[in-house]
Amino acid sequence: MIRILTLILLVPLLIHCSTSPTGRRQILIVKDAEMNEMGTLAFSEMKTKTPIDTSAVANSYVNCIVSAELAVTSDTTGVESWEVVVFKDNTPNAFALPGGKIGVHTGMFPIAKNKDQLAAVIGHEIGHVIARHGNERVSQNQLAGGSVKLLENLGKPMVAGALGMGAKFGILLPFSREHESEADLIGLELMAKSGFDPKQSVELWKNMSALGGNKPNELLSTHPSDATRMKHLNAAMPNAMALWEKAKAEGKRPNCQL
Repeated sequence: MIRILTLILLVPLLIHCSTSPTGRRQILIVKDAEMNEMGTLAFSEMKTKTPIDTSAVANSYVNCIVSAELAVTSDTTGVESWEVVVFKDNTPNAFALPGGKIGVHTGMFPIAKNKDQLAAVIGHEIGHVIARHGNERVSQNQLAGGSVKLLENLGKPMVAGALGMGAKFGILLPFSREHESEADLIGLELMAKSGFDPKQSVELWKNMSALGGNKPNELLSTHPSDATRMKHLNAAMPNAMALWEKAKAEGKRPNCQL
């Protein structure tokens, strides 16, 4: 009872009400600096466990896309410089973490078949960071668990899981469907503003859908179905196309090649 009363008294002092880039209200109890520390810790651990692709071609290609999208990103959550690593992993995956850490698996290249499709992937992942989805997830977990302690309660496996590093690193708190859909829309806007063809975001999800596999029903999954994602992207496409035309008129035509 004392613990609950203490939480009731302290939480209002810790909660920061914020608004996501799409206008959704958020409850955040973790400072950006603390989230950045968590992201850096998780990324450092991954670099010790997963082979890194040091080839100049792959790294130049990915960095070209990242640089173009970060150039149109207004809120970087206190990150001064971003680190980009290409990992030798055949799974089609990419991620971005608080602290300005971006990882792209080599297995993503055959699925994201051109620079615009990879820009959709990377834009989505950057969207998670600038929308502070990791902060929301960690905050919700702390509030649900009745604890106002943060890093001191999180061992390395939980840090990685809380930030969505994947099953290999122990997913404990996956992004919600709401977060995934929001990141899709933020990523769509980022790629369009930076000069990448937004229509290719839908083509990417066609490619992902073609992978097949035993995907769970959307109602039982933390991710929207491929069809739902494409529907939402298409609905937002007119605005994205207008942003793309504006970007091209401003000379934003990223020449990223693999």
